[in-house]
Amino acid sequence: MPARVDDIVTAAIYDTYLTRQKRRIVRVVEEVQLRCKKAGLPAPSAKTIRRRLETIRAEEVAMRRDGPRSSAARRLTSAAGHGPLPRGPLDIIQIDHTPVDIILVDEISRLPVGRPWLTVAIDVYSRCITGFLVSFEAPSATSVGLCLAHTGVDKSTYLDGLGLDTEWPIAGVPRLLHLDNAAEFHGEALARGCQQHGIGLEYRPKGQPHFGGVIERLIGTLMGLVHDLPGTTFSNTTERGTYDSDAAAVLTLSELEHWLALVISGRYHHEVHEGIMEPPLARWKHGVAEHGEPRPVANSREYLVDFLPVVRRTIQRDGFTLDHITYYSDVLRPWIANRDRCRSFLIRRDPRDLSQIFVLEPGGRSYVTVPCRRLERPGISLFEHRQAIRTIRAGGRAQVDEEVIFRTIEQQRGLVKAAAKKSRAARRHLARQTPVRETSVDRAAVMPTIKNELAGDDQAADSAPFPMERW
Repeated sequence: MPARVDDIVTAAIYDTYLTRQKRRIVRVVEEVQLRCKKAGLPAPSAKTIRRRLETIRAEEVAMRRDGPRSSAARRLTSAAGHGPLPRGPLDIIQIDHTPVDIILVDEISRLPVGRPWLTVAIDVYSRCITGFLVSFEAPSATSVGLCLAHTGVDKSTYLDGLGLDTEWPIAGVPRLLHLDNAAEFHGEALARGCQQHGIGLEYRPKGQPHFGGVIERLIGTLMGLVHDLPGTTFSNTTERGTYDSDAAAVLTLSELEHWLALVISGRYHHEVHEGIMEPPLARWKHGVAEHGEPRPVANSREYLVDFLPVVRRTIQRDGFTLDHITYYSDVLRPWIANRDRCRSFLIRRDPRDLSQIFVLEPGGRSYVTVPCRRLERPGISLFEHRQAIRTIRAGGRAQVDEEVIFRTIEQQRGLVKAAAKKSRAARRHLARQTPVRETSVDRAAVMPTIKNELAGDDQAADSAPFPMERW
Protein backbone atom coordinates (compact mmCIF):
# COMPACT_ATOMS: atom_id res chain seq x y z
CA MET A 1 0.00 0.00 0.00
CA PRO A 2 1.49 3.38 -0.91
CA ALA A 3 2.52 5.52 2.07
CA ARG A 4 -0.03 8.25 1.31
CA VAL A 5 -2.86 5.69 1.08
CA ASP A 6 -1.64 4.07 4.29
CA ASP A 7 -1.85 7.45 6.08
CA ILE A 8 -5.41 7.95 4.79
CA VAL A 9 -6.50 4.51 6.05
CA THR A 10 -4.94 5.11 9.48
CA ALA A 11 -6.54 8.56 9.83
CA ALA A 12 -9.96 7.26 8.74
CA ILE A 13 -9.81 4.42 11.26
CA TYR A 14 -9.07 6.79 14.16
CA ASP A 15 -11.53 9.45 13.01
CA THR A 16 -14.41 7.10 12.16
CA TYR A 17 -14.05 3.70 13.84
CA LEU A 18 -12.12 4.29 17.10
CA THR A 19 -14.61 6.78 18.57
CA ARG A 20 -17.45 6.65 21.09
CA GLN A 21 -19.85 6.89 18.13
CA LYS A 22 -19.03 3.20 17.42
CA ARG A 23 -19.54 3.40 13.67
CA ARG A 24 -19.59 0.15 11.68
CA ILE A 25 -16.70 -1.06 9.53
CA VAL A 26 -18.63 -0.37 6.35
CA ARG A 27 -18.58 3.33 7.26
CA VAL A 28 -14.78 3.19 7.56
CA VAL A 29 -14.54 1.66 4.09
CA GLU A 30 -16.75 4.40 2.66
CA GLU A 31 -14.69 7.11 4.42
CA VAL A 32 -11.40 5.69 3.05
CA GLN A 33 -12.82 5.52 -0.47
CA LEU A 34 -14.07 9.11 -0.24
CA ARG A 35 -10.74 10.47 1.05
CA CYS A 36 -8.72 8.54 -1.57
CA LYS A 37 -10.97 9.84 -4.34
CA LYS A 38 -10.47 13.43 -3.19
CA ALA A 39 -6.69 12.87 -3.10
CA GLY A 40 -6.67 11.23 -6.55
CA LEU A 41 -5.32 7.95 -5.16
CA PRO A 42 -6.48 4.34 -5.67
CA ALA A 43 -8.58 3.14 -2.72
CA PRO A 44 -7.72 -0.18 -1.06
CA SER A 45 -10.32 -2.96 -0.95
CA ALA A 46 -12.71 -3.50 1.95
CA LYS A 47 -10.88 -6.75 2.77
CA THR A 48 -7.59 -4.86 3.13
CA ILE A 49 -9.17 -2.31 5.48
CA ARG A 50 -10.68 -5.10 7.61
CA ARG A 51 -7.28 -6.80 7.90
CA ARG A 52 -5.82 -3.46 9.05
CA LEU A 53 -8.52 -3.17 11.78
CA GLU A 54 -7.64 -6.67 13.04
CA THR A 55 -4.08 -5.53 13.81
CA ILE A 56 -5.28 -2.96 16.39
CA ARG A 57 -5.04 -4.18 19.98
CA ALA A 58 -8.36 -5.21 21.50
CA GLU A 59 -7.78 -3.12 24.65
CA GLU A 60 -7.20 0.03 22.54
CA VAL A 61 -10.42 -0.61 20.63
CA ALA A 62 -12.36 -1.10 23.89
CA MET A 63 -10.92 2.02 25.53
CA ARG A 64 -11.59 4.26 22.53
CA ARG A 65 -15.02 2.90 21.62
CA ASP A 66 -16.40 2.13 25.13
CA GLY A 67 -14.34 4.45 27.34
CA PRO A 68 -11.44 3.78 29.75
CA ARG A 69 -13.82 3.02 32.67
CA SER A 70 -16.03 0.58 30.81
CA SER A 71 -16.22 -3.05 31.88
CA ALA A 72 -14.91 -4.12 28.45
CA ALA A 73 -11.79 -1.94 28.82
CA ARG A 74 -11.12 -3.08 32.41
CA ARG A 75 -11.51 -6.73 31.40
CA LEU A 76 -8.83 -6.40 28.69
CA THR A 77 -6.29 -4.31 30.63
CA SER A 78 -3.98 -5.59 33.35
CA ALA A 79 -4.73 -4.73 36.97
CA ALA A 80 -1.32 -3.21 37.62
CA GLY A 81 -0.53 -1.67 40.97
CA HIS A 82 -1.95 -2.28 44.41
CA GLY A 83 -2.92 -0.42 47.54
CA PRO A 84 -0.68 0.11 50.59
CA LEU A 85 0.54 -3.08 52.26
CA PRO A 86 -0.16 -3.61 55.99
CA ARG A 87 2.50 -4.48 58.56
CA GLY A 88 0.22 -5.67 61.35
CA PRO A 89 -3.34 -5.70 62.75
CA LEU A 90 -5.34 -2.50 62.18
CA ASP A 91 -2.43 -1.05 60.21
CA ILE A 92 -4.77 -0.44 57.24
CA ILE A 93 -8.54 -0.75 57.05
CA GLN A 94 -10.82 -0.30 54.06
CA ILE A 95 -14.41 0.96 54.32
CA ASP A 96 -17.19 0.89 51.75
CA HIS A 97 -20.98 0.88 51.40
CA THR A 98 -23.44 -1.25 49.50
CA PRO A 99 -27.21 -1.69 49.28
CA VAL A 100 -27.99 -5.08 50.81
CA ASP A 101 -29.58 -7.60 48.44
CA ILE A 102 -32.66 -8.17 50.58
CA ILE A 103 -36.11 -6.69 51.22
CA LEU A 104 -36.84 -6.03 54.91
CA VAL A 105 -40.14 -5.64 56.74
CA ASP A 106 -41.07 -3.11 59.41
CA GLU A 107 -41.14 -3.99 63.10
CA ILE A 108 -44.88 -3.59 63.65
CA SER A 109 -46.90 -4.61 60.61
CA ARG A 110 -44.23 -6.96 59.17
CA LEU A 111 -44.94 -5.49 55.72
CA PRO A 112 -42.13 -4.83 53.17
CA VAL A 113 -40.09 -1.65 53.68
CA GLY A 114 -37.24 -1.92 51.17
CA ARG A 115 -33.52 -2.54 50.94
CA PRO A 116 -31.16 -1.25 53.65
CA TRP A 117 -27.59 -0.01 53.29
CA LEU A 118 -24.53 -1.74 54.77
CA THR A 119 -21.37 0.14 55.74
CA VAL A 120 -18.55 -2.27 56.59
CA ALA A 121 -14.85 -1.99 57.48
CA ILE A 122 -12.17 -4.68 57.08
CA ASP A 123 -8.63 -5.05 58.41
CA VAL A 124 -6.44 -5.63 55.34
CA TYR A 125 -3.79 -7.52 57.34
CA SER A 126 -6.04 -10.18 58.90
CA ARG A 127 -9.17 -9.84 56.71
CA CYS A 128 -11.18 -9.53 59.96
CA ILE A 129 -14.28 -7.33 59.84
CA THR A 130 -13.61 -4.50 62.25
CA GLY A 131 -17.10 -2.98 62.37
CA PHE A 132 -20.31 -2.43 60.43
CA LEU A 133 -23.53 -0.45 60.33
CA VAL A 134 -26.81 -1.46 58.70
CA SER A 135 -29.35 1.32 58.19
CA PHE A 136 -32.06 2.64 55.90
CA GLU A 137 -30.14 5.93 55.59
CA ALA A 138 -28.05 6.40 52.46
CA PRO A 139 -24.25 6.52 52.93
CA SER A 140 -23.08 9.67 54.66
CA ALA A 141 -20.47 11.05 57.04
CA THR A 142 -22.59 9.65 59.88
CA SER A 143 -22.44 6.13 58.44
CA VAL A 144 -18.66 6.34 58.22
CA GLY A 145 -18.34 7.75 61.75
CA LEU A 146 -20.54 5.09 63.33
CA CYS A 147 -18.72 2.31 61.47
CA LEU A 148 -15.39 3.67 62.73
CA ALA A 149 -16.82 3.91 66.24
CA HIS A 150 -17.87 0.27 66.04
CA THR A 151 -14.35 -0.55 64.84
CA GLY A 152 -12.71 1.12 67.82
CA VAL A 153 -14.77 -0.14 70.75
CA ASP A 154 -14.71 -3.49 72.54
CA LYS A 155 -17.56 -5.60 71.16
CA SER A 156 -18.21 -7.93 74.10
CA THR A 157 -21.04 -5.71 75.37
CA TYR A 158 -22.47 -5.55 71.87
CA LEU A 159 -22.48 -9.35 71.50
CA ASP A 160 -23.98 -9.79 74.98
CA GLY A 161 -26.75 -7.36 74.06
CA LEU A 162 -27.58 -9.50 71.04
CA GLY A 163 -27.44 -12.69 73.08
CA LEU A 164 -24.52 -14.12 71.06
CA ASP A 165 -21.96 -16.42 72.67
CA THR A 166 -19.25 -15.69 70.08
CA GLU A 167 -15.84 -14.03 69.97
CA TRP A 168 -15.07 -10.72 68.25
CA PRO A 169 -11.87 -9.31 69.76
CA ILE A 170 -11.13 -6.76 67.02
CA ALA A 171 -10.91 -3.26 68.52
CA GLY A 172 -8.60 -0.27 68.48
CA VAL A 173 -7.57 2.80 66.49
CA PRO A 174 -6.43 2.08 62.90
CA ARG A 175 -3.23 3.60 61.54
CA LEU A 176 -4.53 4.29 58.01
CA LEU A 177 -7.91 4.39 56.25
CA HIS A 178 -7.77 3.35 52.59
CA LEU A 179 -10.90 4.67 50.87
CA ASP A 180 -12.47 5.33 47.50
CA ASN A 181 -13.36 8.82 46.31
CA ALA A 182 -17.00 9.01 47.45
CA ALA A 183 -18.16 12.36 48.85
CA GLU A 184 -18.72 11.04 52.39
CA PHE A 185 -15.01 10.14 52.61
CA HIS A 186 -13.89 13.69 51.79
CA GLY A 187 -15.89 15.60 54.43
CA GLU A 188 -14.58 17.74 57.26
CA ALA A 189 -16.03 15.43 59.92
CA LEU A 190 -13.88 12.48 58.85
CA ALA A 191 -10.78 14.58 58.20
CA ARG A 192 -10.90 16.28 61.61
CA GLY A 193 -11.70 13.03 63.42
CA CYS A 194 -8.77 11.26 61.80
CA GLN A 195 -6.45 14.17 62.56
CA GLN A 196 -7.62 14.19 66.18
CA HIS A 197 -6.80 10.50 66.65
CA GLY A 198 -3.71 10.25 64.47
CA ILE A 199 -5.34 8.23 61.68
CA GLY A 200 -3.95 8.62 58.16
CA LEU A 201 -6.16 8.98 55.07
CA GLU A 202 -5.30 7.60 51.65
CA TYR A 203 -7.55 7.47 48.60
CA ARG A 204 -7.26 4.89 45.87
CA PRO A 205 -6.72 6.11 42.27
CA LYS A 206 -9.87 7.01 40.38
CA GLY A 207 -11.06 4.38 37.94
CA GLN A 208 -8.91 1.67 39.57
CA PRO A 209 -11.35 -0.48 41.59
CA HIS A 210 -8.80 -3.28 42.10
CA PHE A 211 -6.98 -1.01 44.58
CA GLY A 212 -9.96 -1.65 46.91
CA GLY A 213 -10.15 -5.33 46.10
CA VAL A 214 -10.13 -6.49 49.73
CA ILE A 215 -13.32 -4.66 50.72
CA GLU A 216 -14.96 -5.35 47.35
CA ARG A 217 -14.40 -9.08 47.78
CA LEU A 218 -15.76 -8.96 51.33
CA ILE A 219 -18.95 -7.26 50.14
CA GLY A 220 -19.34 -9.95 47.47
CA THR A 221 -18.90 -12.68 50.11
CA LEU A 222 -21.48 -11.14 52.46
CA MET A 223 -24.00 -10.61 49.67
CA GLY A 224 -23.53 -14.24 48.63
CA LEU A 225 -24.58 -15.27 52.15
CA VAL A 226 -27.49 -12.81 52.10
CA HIS A 227 -28.80 -14.54 48.97
CA ASP A 228 -29.69 -17.53 51.15
CA LEU A 229 -32.10 -15.43 53.25
CA PRO A 230 -35.85 -15.12 52.58
CA GLY A 231 -36.67 -11.91 50.76
CA THR A 232 -33.36 -11.65 48.90
CA THR A 233 -33.29 -9.67 45.66
CA PHE A 234 -30.23 -11.60 44.41
CA SER A 235 -27.58 -9.72 42.41
CA ASN A 236 -29.75 -8.86 39.40
CA THR A 237 -33.18 -9.38 37.88
CA THR A 238 -31.98 -12.24 35.69
CA GLU A 239 -30.77 -14.21 38.70
CA ARG A 240 -33.95 -13.37 40.64
CA GLY A 241 -36.23 -14.61 37.86
CA THR A 242 -39.82 -15.00 39.09
CA TYR A 243 -38.88 -15.03 42.78
CA ASP A 244 -41.15 -12.58 44.66
CA SER A 245 -38.80 -10.84 47.11
CA ASP A 246 -41.56 -8.74 48.73
CA ALA A 247 -43.79 -11.74 49.39
CA ALA A 248 -40.92 -13.77 50.85
CA ALA A 249 -39.55 -10.97 53.07
CA VAL A 250 -39.68 -11.73 56.82
CA LEU A 251 -36.62 -10.07 58.43
CA THR A 252 -36.61 -6.65 60.12
CA LEU A 253 -33.64 -4.28 60.29
CA SER A 254 -32.69 -5.39 63.81
CA GLU A 255 -33.02 -9.06 62.85
CA LEU A 256 -30.75 -8.56 59.83
CA GLU A 257 -28.21 -6.82 62.05
CA HIS A 258 -28.38 -9.73 64.51
CA TRP A 259 -27.84 -12.19 61.64
CA LEU A 260 -24.87 -10.21 60.29
CA ALA A 261 -23.20 -10.08 63.71
CA LEU A 262 -23.61 -13.86 64.04
CA VAL A 263 -22.30 -14.54 60.51
CA ILE A 264 -19.27 -12.31 61.07
CA SER A 265 -18.26 -13.44 64.56
CA GLY A 266 -19.44 -17.05 64.34
CA ARG A 267 -18.63 -18.02 60.77
CA TYR A 268 -16.68 -15.61 58.57
CA HIS A 269 -13.84 -15.08 61.06
CA HIS A 270 -13.36 -18.84 61.49
CA GLU A 271 -13.35 -19.97 57.84
CA VAL A 272 -10.10 -20.19 55.84
CA HIS A 273 -9.72 -17.06 53.70
CA GLU A 274 -8.23 -17.82 50.29
CA GLY A 275 -6.35 -14.51 50.23
CA ILE A 276 -4.28 -15.33 53.36
CA MET A 277 -4.79 -19.13 53.47
CA GLU A 278 -5.89 -19.16 57.12
CA PRO A 279 -8.94 -18.02 59.14
CA PRO A 280 -9.06 -14.22 59.68
CA LEU A 281 -9.36 -14.58 63.47
CA ALA A 282 -6.31 -16.86 63.61
CA ARG A 283 -4.36 -14.35 61.50
CA TRP A 284 -5.46 -11.55 63.85
CA LYS A 285 -4.25 -13.42 66.94
CA HIS A 286 -0.92 -14.28 65.30
CA GLY A 287 -0.51 -10.63 64.33
CA VAL A 288 -1.28 -9.41 67.84
CA ALA A 289 1.21 -11.89 69.31
CA GLU A 290 3.90 -10.68 66.89
CA HIS A 291 3.22 -6.94 66.68
CA GLY A 292 1.29 -6.25 69.89
CA GLU A 293 -2.23 -4.98 70.51
CA PRO A 294 -3.46 -2.10 68.33
CA ARG A 295 -3.65 1.32 69.94
CA PRO A 296 -6.78 1.29 72.16
CA VAL A 297 -9.51 3.92 72.14
CA ALA A 298 -8.85 6.10 75.18
CA ASN A 299 -12.37 7.53 75.50
CA SER A 300 -15.14 5.81 73.56
CA ARG A 301 -17.51 8.78 73.97
CA GLU A 302 -15.10 11.32 72.50
CA TYR A 303 -14.00 8.85 69.83
CA LEU A 304 -17.57 8.58 68.54
CA VAL A 305 -18.26 12.31 68.80
CA ASP A 306 -15.07 13.13 66.89
CA PHE A 307 -16.51 11.50 63.76
CA LEU A 308 -19.99 13.05 63.82
CA PRO A 309 -20.91 15.74 61.24
CA VAL A 310 -19.60 19.25 61.90
CA VAL A 311 -21.41 22.60 61.99
CA ARG A 312 -20.22 26.02 63.28
CA ARG A 313 -22.26 28.57 65.21
CA THR A 314 -21.68 31.63 67.39
CA ILE A 315 -23.06 31.64 70.92
CA GLN A 316 -25.96 33.91 71.86
CA ARG A 317 -27.57 34.87 75.17
CA ASP A 318 -29.88 31.88 75.00
CA GLY A 319 -27.19 29.41 73.88
CA PHE A 320 -26.81 27.89 70.43
CA THR A 321 -29.49 27.76 67.74
CA LEU A 322 -29.18 25.12 65.03
CA ASP A 323 -31.89 24.83 62.40
CA HIS A 324 -34.41 26.74 64.56
CA ILE A 325 -33.79 24.53 67.65
CA THR A 326 -32.17 26.18 70.70
CA TYR A 327 -29.70 24.31 72.93
CA TYR A 328 -28.73 25.54 76.40
CA SER A 329 -26.91 24.37 79.52
CA ASP A 330 -25.57 26.20 82.57
CA VAL A 331 -22.06 25.25 81.46
CA LEU A 332 -22.42 27.84 78.68
CA ARG A 333 -22.73 30.81 81.06
CA PRO A 334 -19.02 31.79 81.07
CA TRP A 335 -18.94 31.63 77.27
CA ILE A 336 -22.12 33.70 76.98
CA ALA A 337 -20.62 36.36 79.24
CA ASN A 338 -17.56 36.55 76.94
CA ARG A 339 -19.41 35.99 73.68
CA ASP A 340 -18.13 39.24 72.16
CA ARG A 341 -14.59 37.80 72.26
CA CYS A 342 -15.54 34.27 71.20
CA ARG A 343 -15.34 33.12 67.63
CA SER A 344 -17.75 30.59 66.21
CA PHE A 345 -17.77 27.25 68.02
CA LEU A 346 -17.23 23.86 66.38
CA ILE A 347 -20.31 21.74 67.06
CA ARG A 348 -20.98 18.09 66.27
CA ARG A 349 -24.38 16.43 66.27
CA ASP A 350 -25.84 13.04 65.51
CA PRO A 351 -28.37 13.45 62.65
CA ARG A 352 -30.37 10.55 64.07
CA ASP A 353 -31.02 12.34 67.38
CA LEU A 354 -31.20 16.14 67.59
CA SER A 355 -32.00 16.21 71.31
CA GLN A 356 -28.41 17.17 72.14
CA ILE A 357 -25.27 18.62 70.56
CA PHE A 358 -21.57 18.34 71.39
CA VAL A 359 -19.69 21.66 71.59
CA LEU A 360 -15.90 21.80 71.43
CA GLU A 361 -14.45 23.93 74.22
CA PRO A 362 -12.61 27.13 73.14
CA GLY A 363 -9.33 25.47 74.06
CA GLY A 364 -10.13 22.49 71.86
CA ARG A 365 -9.57 19.97 74.66
CA SER A 366 -12.93 18.19 74.95
CA TYR A 367 -16.61 18.34 74.04
CA VAL A 368 -19.39 19.64 76.25
CA THR A 369 -22.81 18.02 75.90
CA VAL A 370 -25.56 20.63 75.53
CA PRO A 371 -29.19 19.42 75.50
CA CYS A 372 -32.18 21.02 73.87
CA ARG A 373 -33.32 23.99 75.96
CA ARG A 374 -36.76 22.41 76.36
CA LEU A 375 -35.89 19.08 77.96
CA GLU A 376 -39.36 17.67 77.39
CA ARG A 377 -38.84 17.75 73.62
CA PRO A 378 -38.89 14.25 72.05
CA GLY A 379 -35.87 12.96 70.21
CA ILE A 380 -36.18 13.64 66.48
CA SER A 381 -33.94 12.92 63.50
CA LEU A 382 -32.56 15.42 61.00
CA PHE A 383 -34.58 13.58 58.34
CA GLU A 384 -37.83 14.31 60.24
CA HIS A 385 -36.71 17.88 60.86
CA ARG A 386 -36.17 18.60 57.17
CA GLN A 387 -39.48 16.98 56.27
CA ALA A 388 -41.22 19.26 58.78
CA ILE A 389 -39.52 22.39 57.39
CA ARG A 390 -40.67 21.51 53.88
CA THR A 391 -44.21 20.92 55.10
CA ILE A 392 -44.31 24.23 56.99
CA ARG A 393 -43.03 26.26 54.06
CA ALA A 394 -45.27 24.45 51.59
CA GLY A 395 -48.19 25.61 53.73
CA GLY A 396 -47.26 29.22 53.05
CA ARG A 397 -45.81 30.01 56.47
CA ALA A 398 -42.91 32.45 56.17
CA GLN A 399 -41.62 32.20 59.74
CA VAL A 400 -40.38 28.87 61.12
CA ASP A 401 -39.86 28.41 64.85
CA GLU A 402 -39.07 25.55 67.20
CA GLU A 403 -42.62 25.14 68.50
CA VAL A 404 -44.08 24.80 65.01
CA ILE A 405 -41.39 22.30 63.98
CA PHE A 406 -42.04 19.91 66.87
CA ARG A 407 -45.81 20.23 66.50
CA THR A 408 -45.52 19.44 62.78
CA ILE A 409 -43.29 16.41 63.45
CA GLU A 410 -45.77 15.08 65.99
CA GLN A 411 -48.56 15.37 63.43
CA GLN A 412 -46.41 13.76 60.73
CA ARG A 413 -45.61 10.80 62.98
CA GLY A 414 -49.30 10.22 63.56
CA LEU A 415 -50.06 10.36 59.85
CA VAL A 416 -47.20 8.03 58.95
CA LYS A 417 -48.21 5.46 61.55
CA ALA A 418 -51.78 5.51 60.28
CA ALA A 419 -50.62 5.10 56.68
CA ALA A 420 -47.93 2.49 57.39
CA LYS A 421 -50.22 -0.47 56.63
CA LYS A 422 -51.21 1.01 53.27
CA SER A 423 -48.00 2.46 51.87
CA ARG A 424 -44.53 1.00 51.55
CA ALA A 425 -43.04 4.52 51.37
CA ALA A 426 -44.72 5.40 54.67
CA ARG A 427 -43.30 2.30 56.33
CA ARG A 428 -39.82 3.22 55.13
CA HIS A 429 -40.33 6.77 56.40
CA LEU A 430 -41.33 5.35 59.78
CA ALA A 431 -38.25 3.12 59.89
CA ARG A 432 -35.98 6.11 59.20
CA GLN A 433 -37.47 8.34 61.90
CA THR A 434 -36.78 5.94 64.79
CA PRO A 435 -34.67 7.80 67.39
CA VAL A 436 -31.11 6.59 67.87
CA ARG A 437 -31.67 5.24 71.36
CA GLU A 438 -34.28 2.81 70.03
CA THR A 439 -32.07 1.17 67.39
CA SER A 440 -30.56 -2.13 68.44
CA VAL A 441 -27.16 -1.56 66.82
CA ASP A 442 -26.46 1.61 68.75
CA ARG A 443 -28.22 0.55 71.97
CA ALA A 444 -25.88 -2.40 72.30
CA ALA A 445 -22.73 -1.18 70.61
CA VAL A 446 -21.93 2.50 70.54
CA MET A 447 -24.48 4.95 71.89
CA PRO A 448 -24.73 3.49 75.44
CA THR A 449 -21.21 4.80 76.02
CA ILE A 450 -22.45 8.32 75.43
CA LYS A 451 -25.75 7.84 77.25
CA ASN A 452 -24.15 6.26 80.33
CA GLU A 453 -21.67 9.08 80.68
CA LEU A 454 -24.40 11.65 80.23
CA ALA A 455 -26.47 10.02 82.94
CA GLY A 456 -24.30 11.71 85.53
CA ASP A 457 -24.66 15.19 84.06
CA ASP A 458 -26.88 17.77 85.69
CA GLN A 459 -28.85 18.19 82.49
CA ALA A 460 -28.99 14.85 80.70
CA ALA A 461 -30.73 14.77 77.35
CA ASP A 462 -33.22 12.12 78.48
CA SER A 463 -34.10 13.69 81.85
CA ALA A 464 -37.81 14.01 82.57
CA PRO A 465 -39.10 17.54 83.23
CA PHE A 466 -39.97 18.55 86.79
CA PRO A 467 -43.65 18.51 87.72
CA MET A 468 -45.26 21.92 87.53
CA GLU A 469 -48.40 23.64 88.77
CA ARG A 470 -50.75 25.17 86.24
CA TRP A 471 -52.30 28.56 87.17
